[in-house]
Amino acid sequence: MARKTIVSAIFAVILAACAAQAEPPPPPSLDMAAATRFANLALTCLHQEYPNHVSLTLLSEDDARPPHVLTPAFYGCLDWHSDVHGHWLLVRLLRLYPDAPFAAQARAEIANSLTPENIAAEVAFMSKDGRASFERPYGLGWLLRLSAELRQWNDPQGQQWAATLQPLETEVARRVKAWLPKLRYPIRIGEHNQTAFSFGQIWDWAEVAGDAEMKTLLTETAKRFYWNDRSCPIQYEPNGEDFLSPCLGEADFMRRVMDRKSYGKWLAEFLPMIPKEPGKEWLKPGVVTDRSDPKLAHIDGLNLSRAWMLQGIAQGLEPNDRRIRALLETAATHRNEALPNVTGEHYEGGHWLGTFAVYLESQVERS
Repeated sequence: MARKTIVSAIFAVILAACAAQAEPPPPPSLDMAAATRFANLALTCLHQEYPNHVSLTLLSEDDARPPHVLTPAFYGCLDWHSDVHGHWLLVRLLRLYPDAPFAAQARAEIANSLTPENIAAEVAFMSKDGRASFERPYGLGWLLRLSAELRQWNDPQGQQWAATLQPLETEVARRVKAWLPKLRYPIRIGEHNQTAFSFGQIWDWAEVAGDAEMKTLLTETAKRFYWNDRSCPIQYEPNGEDFLSPCLGEADFMRRVMDRKSYGKWLAEFLPMIPKEPGKEWLKPGVVTDRSDPKLAHIDGLNLSRAWMLQGIAQGLEPNDRRIRALLETAATHRNEALPNVTGEHYEGGHWLGTFAVYLESQVERS
């Protein structure tokens, strides 16, 4: 048996042991009908190659090729990161609903993507000189989120997929570790380049994977970037194309890094406007004016991500903290505004909003 095959087999055995000990995800708040609706959004686009937004620097004529040749595992759902998190959506729902009506098709589609040949091609593509910033940090964070989900899934096929994905997981983690010490400033925007949201994704993967080095790097980076932040100007949010809140994204990340008591004090200075009494409006949902416009449709995603970030912030506080009720009330307002609009009517939102809905409704922030 070739050395590479032996290593892969050993990795699969380790993953299976870890998955058997992993806690199951919390009971989802989404029912089977909603889970099926969101799964179908991903199944529709997972291997739909066009339209496609390829974001890369052409290094030679060889790079002027169709997406399925460049990145054969993740080429659908308009762009690389959306296809990655479309795979995560299906894995997450398969963990929660292994006997769902969509399960067989979901397994077939994932199996079509996660082959050793496809992942080897993904690693080769990503590793080329000139691609240091490819999908950094958003897509890289989602790749590690997918890996963490597979690692935690006590399912033979899921564990095999985790082992298959491992070379790309290793390359992504290596790239993040090389980048963090060189990153001098945080990226405080409401779109893909935001550092705080992706740091949270990477942190959660590091906990599942047992990567202490990554957690140490993220903790050091959090101290450099965010420890002394005060009075985040959330009143300036959202920008017109946000799908992530800069202020809430930072607060949601920092609750991972700090103990509850320290976090409560930090949050009081970082977001002093959070009410201590219920029923006080302090953060209104964003308004979408045109869901057929790919950038304006981002605001639906903002409302969904705000909802899960608010829930995560509440979870980071001590149980008797008086801000928790206001945080959860505001999360519910954003959730109720956004969820009915995750329909897939327009591909501009349909190729990615299902992931945000499942992230919220399956309570990833409370896992």
